Parts: sequence; C-alpha cells; structure tokens
Amino acid sequence: MKPDAVVVITGASSGIGLACAREFFRFGCRVVVAARNLPALEELKKELDPQGVRVLICQTDVTKEADCQRLIDATISQFGGIDILINNAGITMRALLKDVDLDVLKQLMDVNFWGMVYCTKFAMPYLLASKGSVVGMSSVAGYKGLPTRSGYSATKFAMEGFLETLRIESMRTGLHVLIARPGFVATNIRNTMLSANGTEQGESHKDEAKSMSPSEVAQQLFIAVEKRKSYMILSSTALLSFWLNKFFPAWVDRLVFQHVLKEKDSPLKNFIAE
Repeated sequence: MKPDAVVVITGASSGIGLACAREFFRFGCRVVVAARNLPALEELKKELDPQGVRVLICQTDVTKEADCQRLIDATISQFGGIDILINNAGITMRALLKDVDLDVLKQLMDVNFWGMVYCTKFAMPYLLASKGSVVGMSSVAGYKGLPTRSGYSATKFAMEGFLETLRIESMRTGLHVLIARPGFVATNIRNTMLSANGTEQGESHKDEAKSMSPSEVAQQLFIAVEKRKSYMILSSTALLSFWLNKFFPAWVDRLVFQHVLKEKDSPLKNFIAE
C-alpha cells in the first residue's frame, strides 16, 4: 500500500468506519469519509485534519445512487484517484420473519447491499487503474443464517456473493477484493437495530464489554488490506463456527438457535412458546 493511498470509507461517522478513518489516516493515507451524519463527519475532520489537506468529508446516503456517484466524483476531483474502497455502511434488525414489515427488509437491502453495489460500481474504473482494493464489511451472518436476522443475513450473503464474483472476474486485473468478517464489535449498530415495524430498538441485547473494539477491527483491517488478503475473520468463535458449519451444519443450526434464544428479550422465546 502506498503511503498516500486514497481511501474511501462509507458509514464513517461512528463505529468501525470511524476507527478505520483514524487508522488509515494515521498511516499517511488520504481519507474520504462518507455518512449521513454531517456534523459527526465535520468533527472527525477537525480531529484529524482541520485544513482538509488529507481528509475530505462527503455527506452520503448510500441508498441513493446519485449520492454514491457524487461521493466518487468528489473524491476524484479532490485527490485524482481511489486506491481503497471500504464498504462499511450498514444497519441490522431483530425480528421474526412472520412479524417483520417488508419495508424493513427492503431498507436493509438498500443500505447493506445496494449501497455497497453503487459505491463499488462507480469506483471501479479508478480501482482498476490503481490496482486497488475493494473491502466489504460482512459478518458471521454472511455465511450462516441467523434467526431473527433474516434481512441482515440476506444482505450479507448477497454482499459476499457479489464480492466473490467480482474477485473471480477481476483476478487478472490486479484488483484486490477483501471480505471482512469481524465478529461481535462494540458499536452502536445493535442500539440502532430495527424492530419488526422499523423503529430502533434503542438498547443492545449483548454485553458490549465482551465484544471487540472498533479500533482493534480497524488495525486488523489495515493489515489485511496491506497483505491483500481475500478474507478476514477476527473472532475465534466466528472462525470455529465457519469450519464447523462446513462439516456439521445441522449441529451448528442448533447451536445458533440456542445462542439467539439466550439473548435478552429474544423474539424466539415467544415464538417457541406459541
């Protein structure tokens, strides 16, 4: 990775995206940070680079194709190219399929999948020119269906299929494609997860103290990009479940069911009682 690489990060106003902006900037990269929360982006710019020499902020709603095009255009106008695209913007949900509104599933697909597709598509000419990297922030839910997360799992399965296809298509071009599966991370994504009717649940159902920090994920992601890895699985639990699922999928189904059943206020509890 060249020291002044241009890195575009979506969902950069908090959590993993924010930590990635700090980490890549720390190593000399020029950073383009995108999110809907403009005040948070402005605070990040003040923190990292008040003069705006190496940091560009771009208010972006990744569900809007025009916003994603504008993000890429602004990056090229400011820095002349793109070396790394980190598709990090994402939301989650927790509800049984029988209860969830279809609009919730569509919203997750618009943010988690189509937002990634738009940004990747528009950035492709520049990434191919630089032989750069495309990163997709996936999850355990990208290879194992998680109960009460039907929409979230669907988006991550779709993301992984899209990026694996892109990797194979581009294998003779020099383009690098990384699928990152960080496991449970202490971010606000679970506080803002959507309920069956689309409202935010407002409270995490997990003990965040036991989760990996966003800065740890960002450090490992930087290394994975630098080494041009195809996959990044950080959690030992996630890695174990990945391999067990290949050989004992039915057993892992039961383990996953029991794990989600034990969550605070798990929707599964009422479902099995019916």
